[in-house]
Amino acid sequence: MGRPVEPINQQIAEQVIEWISQGKTLREFCRQSGMPTFGAIYDWLAKDDDFAQRFAHARETGHEVLAQECAAIADESCADQVDVGRNRLRIETRLKLLAKWNPKKWGEKQSVDHGGSVSLNVITGVPPRDTNDG
Repeated sequence: MGRPVEPINQQIAEQVIEWISQGKTLREFCRQSGMPTFGAIYDWLAKDDDFAQRFAHARETGHEVLAQECAAIADESCADQVDVGRNRLRIETRLKLLAKWNPKKWGEKQSVDHGGSVSLNVITGVPPRDTNDG
């Protein structure tokens, strides 16, 4: 038998929703003193549909925040190449995470264009019948 599921603390659940909607990570939230474990939050998500729906919405909002942060970082002035490199890394990391977390919305779109014709040859392995034998 597994460990017992911690009861949902509504006050902490609200804090989690607010935290995630700001584009911050659940891991970072759970590392704060007095907060439930990562696993406890996922147990709450599994047993409370309302919390799970609100969490999913907060996560989508947080993704938008991260995307907007990318634009803000790109607009920052840079004193030197080190700043440029650091900002590039910050943007690329956020974009890669967004693409991994929600590939339909944030992933690179790939398409295949086919301009040629398609032909189909059916091969049965049976030799053609000679009509002269007949």
